[in-house]
Amino acid sequence: MARRLLVAALAAVMTLVGVLSSAAAEDQSWQHVPVPAGVRPQATLNEAVAVGPTRAWAVGADAVGREAPGFPLLLRWDGTAWQRQSLPGAGWQGELLSVAASSPTAVWAVGRDTAGGARLLRSDGTAWTESRPPRGVVLTKVVSGGGETWLIGSRDGVQVLLRWDGHGWRDLPVPPGAVYGLHILSAGDVWAAGATNTGAAVSHWDGEAWQQTLVDGFPRSAVGSVLAVSPTEVWAGGTAGFVGGPPGRPIPPLLVRFDGQAWNRVAVPADFGSVTGLVPAASGELAWVSMARSQKWGPPGSTPPLIPGPDFLAWNGQAFAEHSEPAVPGEGDSRTLNLTPVPGTASVWSVGRADGPENTFAPRILRFG
Repeated sequence: MARRLLVAALAAVMTLVGVLSSAAAEDQSWQHVPVPAGVRPQATLNEAVAVGPTRAWAVGADAVGREAPGFPLLLRWDGTAWQRQSLPGAGWQGELLSVAASSPTAVWAVGRDTAGGARLLRSDGTAWTESRPPRGVVLTKVVSGGGETWLIGSRDGVQVLLRWDGHGWRDLPVPPGAVYGLHILSAGDVWAAGATNTGAAVSHWDGEAWQQTLVDGFPRSAVGSVLAVSPTEVWAGGTAGFVGGPPGRPIPPLLVRFDGQAWNRVAVPADFGSVTGLVPAASGELAWVSMARSQKWGPPGSTPPLIPGPDFLAWNGQAFAEHSEPAVPGEGDSRTLNLTPVPGTASVWSVGRADGPENTFAPRILRFG
């Protein structure tokens, strides 16, 4: 009898701990994290990658004025603060567009200089060196996963995909239309988000060929992010592509989900905006969706007719919880929200660009967890 009472008491305590932990998680919010003091107010951040709680990188451009070309910007997180990191050959002007890591000692960044030339950099986790980019290719994005690293770019105006084989970059077939994002599980299991002339499309690479599926049939719809949880659960997000509203003529967001049989549209708590990021939890399940410039219809007769929508959506497996970015003194809302998870944790980074004073802009870093 005493043993049964002890077991019941322990169960009650564990239940209470679980409830309190859930409540604490729900009470968490996104926090603003400052950029280093030396970064100019007109800078912008395009993408980030994390390999752990104390190691992350963010890339973009450090502007010198509203119109003048900027310089490549690279920031490193040391677990306490973001610090500017030096770059090889830093005299070139231009922008770093994308960053990815296949391991803590294999980090890649791609960019473009003001002459239109491709820039490719590699880090061993400590220092960066400039690497020779694939010949004749304009680079737009680097993606890593499953021990793989791929590049997205174009050659003579035609899109290309390239895979790092440990010694050099090798061309791969490209699915029809445009590819904007990749989720790489292995060399023979890659998902691509993009668009064709007939609408948003998701393609799957099995190591030999692409199989493409139209996930939204409106000609101007597109998806830029894709997350494969399992063969029977894949998510993709972007914009529905048609003119949908009054002031500013905003466009509705697009979020779709594959259940192993078909792609279906998923309702989100926003009428306009764009899905810009999908990131997994440590388990691999969908954790967060970012919603750039999202808006909702206000109450009937309200002025203005649209009200702000959520910036982030947290998925619990059944429904979304809405989250807003924190207010930053002297700055407005974010224009871009690009997510990256912190492996092995519940933390997530968001980097981008926010509205600044007097029609300017400002770099923005946010963190959850």
